[in-house]
This record gives sequence, C-alpha cells and structure tokens, in this order.
Amino acid sequence: MKEKAIKIEDSDTFQTIFTKYGALALDKQESLGNLIGDNVGKLNIEKGTISFGELEFNAQILGILSKETNKWHWAWDNEDIGLPQDIIKEASEVKKIGEEHDIPQFTESVFDADLLEAHLISMAVSGIMGDSGYYADDNEEFTFFVTIQSDEIPLDDSIERFINVYNKFQKEFDVKPRLAFEGYTKLRGYKFKEKEEFSVAKIGESRVIVGFTERGNVTHIQTMLE
Repeated sequence: MKEKAIKIEDSDTFQTIFTKYGALALDKQESLGNLIGDNVGKLNIEKGTISFGELEFNAQILGILSKETNKWHWAWDNEDIGLPQDIIKEASEVKKIGEEHDIPQFTESVFDADLLEAHLISMAVSGIMGDSGYYADDNEEFTFFVTIQSDEIPLDDSIERFINVYNKFQKEFDVKPRLAFEGYTKLRGYKFKEKEEFSVAKIGESRVIVGFTERGNVTHIQTMLE
C-alpha cells in the first residue's frame, strides 16, 4: 500500500494544519536564523525582496499585524495600501486554500490577533507553501510578515537536528505530538511507519522511534541503527 502523503483534508482545522506543517517550518526557521544571525531585515516592497546585510532573498508579504488595533490584515486585501500584485501571490494562494477547505483564518481578511497568532499563521503558511522561512519585519505601527524563498538556506539533515526540532515543537506548541511527528517525517522526505504504541522515522541507515501514551503524549524518543 502506498504511504499516505501529508496534505490538507476537508475536515482539518487551522490547528490541525499547523500540527502537520509547523515542525518543518520551525526547522527552516532555525536554518534561516543561523544564516542571518543578528542582522535586521530590510523589506523592499517594490523589488519584492528582503535583505539581511549582504544577503538578499525573494519575499512575499503574507499579512500585516497592526500594533494599534491588534488585528491581522491579509495582504490579499490591501486596497488602502496598494501592494504590488507580485508580492502578494502567495497570500492569494493561501486564500484559495482556505476557501477550498473552509479555513476561516485563511479567508477572513481582517481579524483579532496577537503577535503569537501572527507567527503561528506565518509558520503554517510557510510549511504549506514549501517556503525557506518567514520573517517579521517590525515597524513603528505595523509588523509585516513575509515569507522567503532561497536556495542559500540549507537544511540540516542530521538525526540530532530532526529530534531536537521535533521535541521542541511538540513541547512548546499546542499540537498533537503523534500527528506532528508524522507530518514532519513525511515532509522531510523520510519513510514513516506507525504502530499502536510508537511511530518510526527512517533517516538513512538509522531510525528515530517515538513512543506515545494512549492519549498521544510522547513517552520517549530513541534512535537505533538498522
């Protein structure tokens, strides 16, 4: 039987989507952070780029968080700002996904959100769209959330990185650990197997085994060679 791919199902809530795609997004954020260091991003809306020192990446504006009103504004609804169409293509694609699968967080143009919620939205989207990461460009009144695409941001393929990212994700975010492990494993391109009490990711010649309670909480994480 062919292994079931990770994708958005019609029954998925935003939280389910975040659970599936968030660990991969976290992994890529760590790679981006290691590359840019302490450099502050400079967004160029007209060029559709964001630069960190000498590094320059293609960027897409997802949304804007208002500090005054604590509201998220999707970039696809920007008549007041007049953003170029080329820099909001990804946001428009997210709207289509939301309409197809009935995800209110992707289809409501403006809604109440704090800084954490804006980061969760950006993580989910960057995971879904296969981006290299995202960045919060902070201004006095607004924070622009942009996604980044670049071949200059390599992923760490080590088992240690995989375990550390997964463990951090399932501990620090409100997710279902078992589904998060499946999503992260498959999206990284590793083979996945699921048993009643544990799940397995095959990474090269090694396996990462995660044990779960009946409620789906993590009991242990171990590695073994074949």
